[in-house]
Formats: sequence, C-alpha cells, structure tokens
Amino acid sequence: MKIAILRRAFDAMGGAELYLQRLTRALAKGGHEVHLFAERWDEVPGEVRLRRVPRSRNRADRVRGYDERVRTALGGEEFDCVFSLERTRAQDVFRVGDGVHRAWLEQKRRHAAWWRRPFTGHSAFHRAMVELEAQALDPGHTGCVVVNSEMVKNEILRHYNFPEKRMHLIRNGVELERWRGGNRARARARLGLNAETPVVLFAGSSWTRKGLPFLIEAMRQLPRARLVVAGRGRRPWGVPDNVDFIGPVPDLENVMAAADVFALPAIYEPSANVCFEALAAGVPVVTSVFNGAAEVVEPSVNGTVLEDPADAAALVAALEFWLEQKTDRPVPVRADLSLERNVRETLAVIGQAAEARS
Repeated sequence: MKIAILRRAFDAMGGAELYLQRLTRALAKGGHEVHLFAERWDEVPGEVRLRRVPRSRNRADRVRGYDERVRTALGGEEFDCVFSLERTRAQDVFRVGDGVHRAWLEQKRRHAAWWRRPFTGHSAFHRAMVELEAQALDPGHTGCVVVNSEMVKNEILRHYNFPEKRMHLIRNGVELERWRGGNRARARARLGLNAETPVVLFAGSSWTRKGLPFLIEAMRQLPRARLVVAGRGRRPWGVPDNVDFIGPVPDLENVMAAADVFALPAIYEPSANVCFEALAAGVPVVTSVFNGAAEVVEPSVNGTVLEDPADAAALVAALEFWLEQKTDRPVPVRADLSLERNVRETLAVIGQAAEARS
C-alpha cells in the first residue's frame, strides 16, 4: 500500500511521534510505502518519505493553513490510505490522539482562575481548532476514527455527530521489555536518593494540564517523601524543598524504576502513554478520571483514580497509600499494554480503510 501520514510538527521526543515511528517501522517492514506530510520535523525515520508542507507564521492561520495546503498536496497524487493525526478534512482514518479540543477547553475553563474563565478558549487559535475539529469529525470528511480511550470516544459522541460504528478503540502500547528493565539502585544513586526515601515521580510536559501544580502542593503534606519531576517546563516559584526537577531524561525507564509511585493528576489527558509505561515497569499509578489511561488502572490493585485532580486531600491520601506498599512490586496489570498489540490493531484499521477506498 501507498500510505500518507499527516502530522503538522514531527518532534522526535513527542508521544505521538514515538507512536508514529513504531507504526512506520511496521509498515515499512510489511513492504508498504510511507509518506509523511509535515511543516517541520526532527529525525524523521529513515523508512519514511518526507513531504514538506509550507508553514504559516500566525498560530491560528497555521491550523487552517496546514489543512488547506496538505489537501492541495494530496490532491495531485493517489494514495491507498490517508492516515491523519491532525484535524484535517483529507483523511480516511483520523486518529484522535490529541483528544477532543472542545472537551479540553471545558476542563481548562473549570480550573482557570475565576477572572480568566470568560476569556478562556475564545482566541483565534482556539476558534480555529474547534472549527476544524468539527469538520474533521464530519462523517462526510472522515472514513473512520481511531481513539485511544473510551473517554475520548464518549467526548466525540457528546460533542459531534460521528457514527459510533465507525470508531475504533485502540489503546496505546509500549515497549514492555524496556520498561521492565530499569535499574532502581543505579537510578537512585544518580538522583542522590537513598534506598529508604519514598519517591513520587511525575514525567511529561504541559505541566499545568497534567496536574503538576496539584502534586507540588500535595508534597507540602508529605515532607518525608520526594517528588522527582522529569520533563521540559518552567519551574514554578515557591516549590517546597522535597521537589526535584531533573529535566528531560533519555533513560526514563531507570528513573521510573527508582519511583515508588507515579502520579499524573491530569486536568485533561486523552490517554497518557507514560501511565502505560509506569504500569509496564510495575509502578502503581495515581491519576484522574480526566485521563483516558485511567481506564486500565484497577483501584487498590495497581493504582488510584481521582474523581477530582484538584482534591488535595484525596491526592495526598492516594500517595500515602502507595508509598506504604513498597513490598508489593511489581503491581499486577491485566490489560495488554504491548506495542505489538497496538501496531497490529492499527494496521488492521489502515487495511480496512484502504479496502473501503478501493
């Protein structure tokens, strides 16, 4: 098959891009021809044919501009399947990996300062995103949709008129052996932590959306524990002494092994891949119902799911519970978190879409 993949910005460290790298390797191994249509890129996989899409300078115009220019680029060429990770009007398959923008704006308003709420989500950029999302989820523009959680599926059904029978739930997948191979003792020594120190780990970018401010406040009530923050972001003011910022790390599997609990009390997260990585590493996960990955967390078995990420008492109680369970490692996981399962299911949907197009 000749397959077009649409991704506006390809950052080699991004979660969606890591997913794409694995998918394109599988497609190339199967003898398929893969074309990536992107405005900017970083370390594109060697098996992919890069197709440059001109970039707009204005942020709002950039959203609409990519849609318009990529449809022009696709118009003069035949593909067996167009697989998009963006809100466009050109795809056979739309993977809604970034979630539903309208649902994210609802959560953003809910947690914004009272004086910001009337202005939240009304910028030209957000208007463009919502408008294009509605067009991408028009069944006349998209053949089928791939979601990575029931949460996102239900958000689409609530906000848009896309047929449920044309939606496919394909949960994220991770490289199990990598995440099971972390070295706890070596990582703790490198981080300056002794064997007895209770450790909470947070990893990722977009810190406010993923609930880091709630976690930092919770650490004030857990003075004996330490919070390790891995990832890119601006360090906030007034952080307690038991919070360490270590920046992006290439060997997160080792840092994960050093943790006693992984916490991501997200305001909105379609399905945090890092939660799958934590579970694969045998580390319990504390997250919220606004993270689609919570659907594979079994309460009191391998983690805790908070009804409200801003509930400080519930967050502290959950962290305390798991920090006291150090002897029960690794935690059991019944869900199939494997990358192989994820790729297999995605390839099946691409094959079905190509057959429907032909």
